[in-house]
Amino acid sequence: YRAWTLALVSLVGTKLTMFKPFRELLIMIFCDFCALSPAQRKTLLEKFKRLLQPDGSILLDAYLINAFNQKTESATYLVSLSDGFWSAGKYYQFLNTFKYEDVKVTLDKYTIIEENRTRQIFNWLQYYNKESIASEFAASGLKIEKFLANVAGDEFDPEGSEFAIIARCN
Repeated sequence: YRAWTLALVSLVGTKLTMFKPFRELLIMIFCDFCALSPAQRKTLLEKFKRLLQPDGSILLDAYLINAFNQKTESATYLVSLSDGFWSAGKYYQFLNTFKYEDVKVTLDKYTIIEENRTRQIFNWLQYYNKESIASEFAASGLKIEKFLANVAGDEFDPEGSEFAIIARCN
C-alpha cells in the first residue's frame, strides 16, 4: 500500500499556488483544463512539470471530442434562468453558442441584461482526442501514461463525452 500525498492546487489566471509543498500528485478536475486558453494550458503544464517529484503524477479530466461533435451552434433567449443564477433580480439571458471546427473549441457567450446593467460572459472550451491532448502534454515534457473514463478510474470509453488522464514527467 502506498499513500498518496495530495497537492491542493488553485488556479487564478495563470498563477499556481501550492498550499503544501507536496508534489507527488497534482489534481485538476471538473474539466477546468479545457476552459484555459492554449497559452494558459502551456504555462500550467510547465508549472506542473516543475512542481512534480520525479515519480509524481498529474490527474485531470477533459472533454472528449464526442462532446464537441454533439454540440450545435444556437441562439436562445430566457427570462431569469436558473432561479437567479446570474442575478437575484429579474434579468434576460441571451445565449449564443459557437463552434470552431478547425481547433475543436466551443464558445458559449452569455449576455445578461438587468434593469441597471448588461454583462457578457464568455465560456470557451477546448475538446480533445487522445492524440491532441498527448501532443499538448509532450510539448511540455509530460507523458500521458493512462487514459480513463473519469477521475474515479473507470476504463476509458471512446464513446464518452469526458475522460481523465494520468500523466508523468518524461
